[in-house]
Amino acid sequence: MKLIGLTGGAGSGKSTVSGMFRQFGAAIVDADEATHEVYAPGTRGFDEVVARFGRDYVRDDQIDRERLGELVFRDASARQALNAIVHPLVREWMAERTAEAADEGARVVIQDVALLFENRLQSLYEGVVVVYVPAAMQVARLVDSRGLTSERANALLASQMPIDEKRALANYVIDNTGSREETREQVEKVWRELAPS
Repeated sequence: MKLIGLTGGAGSGKSTVSGMFRQFGAAIVDADEATHEVYAPGTRGFDEVVARFGRDYVRDDQIDRERLGELVFRDASARQALNAIVHPLVREWMAERTAEAADEGARVVIQDVALLFENRLQSLYEGVVVVYVPAAMQVARLVDSRGLTSERANALLASQMPIDEKRALANYVIDNTGSREETREQVEKVWRELAPS
């Protein structure tokens, strides 16, 4: 089994590319999904987040991710505290899903990790795929599709490694500036290298 990392920047289209790899036959293990799962109601993560941040961050019996996100976006110490709770649980969840995929016979497991390079995880993988669009396009997409203000979009990008640096570190680059079909052709080419028939 090959373990591959997939990353990009906010607004680069990583989820789209991840879905294409899944269609070609990759097993996908998604860090964003892991984050949702590890502090779902009834989990240790939920209890630890509530113990640290209080019931004010619970709405409809769920962690109020939007409100908690606003707090950690503004407050570095709160962000560190949340990461200290969530990151070990996410790593454990992803390791379990990867082991399950291997047991089910997956030839290629792709771990979709937004902050792969920021957290210096590249040594875990046989290769890393970066989904690339220029920073200006990232901002435009975050404003158009996610409804962020340009100020918030720029601040989000400033909290991540610049996309050009990620591209330079990648083993494979998917340029997602063109049509969906052009992106799909690149994904298929990378897939053929990762999982030759």
